[in-house]
Amino acid sequence: MAFDAGFLRAVVFELNRDLADGKVDKIGQPSADEVVLQIRHFGETRRLLIRAGASLSRLSLTGENKDNPATPPMFCMLLRKHLGGAKLLRVEQPGYERIARIAFSGYDEMGYETEKYLVAEMMGKYSNLMLLDGNDRILAALRTVDFSTSRVRQVLPGMTYELPPAQDKREPLTETREGFLSALATADPEQQADKYLTAAYLGTSVQVAREIVYRATGRTDTRLFETRPTALADAFFAWHERLRENRYEMTLMRAADGAPLEYCYAPLTYFGAGTTCETYPDAGALLDACFGERERLARVHNRASDLFGLIERATARLARKTEAQEGELREARQGDLWQRRGDLLTANLWRVQRGDTALVTEDYYEDPPVTVTIELDGRLSPAANAQRFYKYYTKAKHARVHLEEEIARNRAEMEYLATVRDALLRAQSEQDLAEIREELWRAGYAARMKGYAPPKQRKARPLVYLSPNGYRVLVGRNNLQNDMLTFHTAARGDLWFHVKGAPGSHVILVAGGEEPPAEDYTFAATLAAIHSSLSGDAVPVDYTRVRFVKKPPAAKPGYVTYSTNYTAYVSTADKDRFRPEGA
Repeated sequence: MAFDAGFLRAVVFELNRDLADGKVDKIGQPSADEVVLQIRHFGETRRLLIRAGASLSRLSLTGENKDNPATPPMFCMLLRKHLGGAKLLRVEQPGYERIARIAFSGYDEMGYETEKYLVAEMMGKYSNLMLLDGNDRILAALRTVDFSTSRVRQVLPGMTYELPPAQDKREPLTETREGFLSALATADPEQQADKYLTAAYLGTSVQVAREIVYRATGRTDTRLFETRPTALADAFFAWHERLRENRYEMTLMRAADGAPLEYCYAPLTYFGAGTTCETYPDAGALLDACFGERERLARVHNRASDLFGLIERATARLARKTEAQEGELREARQGDLWQRRGDLLTANLWRVQRGDTALVTEDYYEDPPVTVTIELDGRLSPAANAQRFYKYYTKAKHARVHLEEEIARNRAEMEYLATVRDALLRAQSEQDLAEIREELWRAGYAARMKGYAPPKQRKARPLVYLSPNGYRVLVGRNNLQNDMLTFHTAARGDLWFHVKGAPGSHVILVAGGEEPPAEDYTFAATLAAIHSSLSGDAVPVDYTRVRFVKKPPAAKPGYVTYSTNYTAYVSTADKDRFRPEGA
């Protein structure tokens, strides 16, 4: 997938149409490489997302409301100082580059009207975001670039902004038919046509080049000598004509399993059977659908990397401990052999003298009896040897009980850590992560969470849904919220749902003792499946009244037992249509 110059041109067109004359209301920096401007435009609040990272770079409107850190970074504070309350004038694309220049009108410290610019360069690992004054002097940069980093182009506060060095490529929107055919005639005929287009023309992504070649030849791997120059020229200019006329169709291609394959500002026809084509009203909706879940997971992983590491290390330690204890348990289960040796020796004490090192006798425990040899300690009396065998048997018996209890505790702890990891994967905000940190602290992992101080008080915020017939459905985000919902919020007559035999959220259908329609049961059961570690067309979900759900003494957060339950099988295929209140 590529955010190429053509896609940026479409975004610039949309931003000028939807944000011009809007006022900057708020500015946030949710992560190190992305900035969100909240803009008030004719009574409607829109969010402009600028992501200048090495991957997933983008500029577009977004419907996502991302949490900001408690202490804003310095770059964010500078943006608030210079752009807070400013009016967005226009968005420009210099040439046909992956660069957007956003002009704002505001006031300086003396109260004079001034123009400032936010320049977003979305060029892979060279992506950057800079704030310029009216004379193109750099006031701040997301990433500074000095002489030690690059000798070609420096980006430092106080310097005059310059565009990146020009590439030795032709600009497709100013290209003429004669120039295209002339350049094509001098190219290497053995070269693949799509690679020729990406190498010869600015801002042309691999996807766009393949689509042009496919429309000209019916294939994507065609070499230049296999193409008709006029057919390739027709496809090339027809494609770029839509850019000149600002005719865009925001398209997302999905694989058979629903995974995003490619996105573009026009339909891509070179994909074969088994793919589906979805269209979106604007670039922001398209990119949210394409990258929203991936960005959320990346953001959570970055902010919760210490928690993931803690869980992985603790799980690995418990697995090693359990494996060693299971080996000891296998040995302890052989303790009956010591008792058998003691019994056989006691029955044959009259045959053994002090100093004997072995006893050969019949093992009457076997049917028919077999001859066995029992090794003895010649330094001990026959009776002392028998007592030694009984001592080993008693020790093994006690060890077996202890080891079985320890292994059960270890497995319960690993199951608990799996539920915490599942909650981490579904976390969506800093508040969710803070509650999970508090849960781990309460669960006894304080020694492994250096520098963590538990908050004085925090109110759980479960997700709230509305069922088809108007019943409220509450979904816990983590184990602390699960306990709060089940044992403090829910009434005894409410309905409780949980995925069967796997980590997941507690789901409460607030019924107040009523018998909701079947579709509300299905709605709540589907939410329990969606908010779990399982997915598929037949996910088992247990449900019962809250009064049948119990919490064992000293159990970990989120762990419960229940009875008088039923099991429903639901599908998670349509999970995108389930939206909580306030989303």
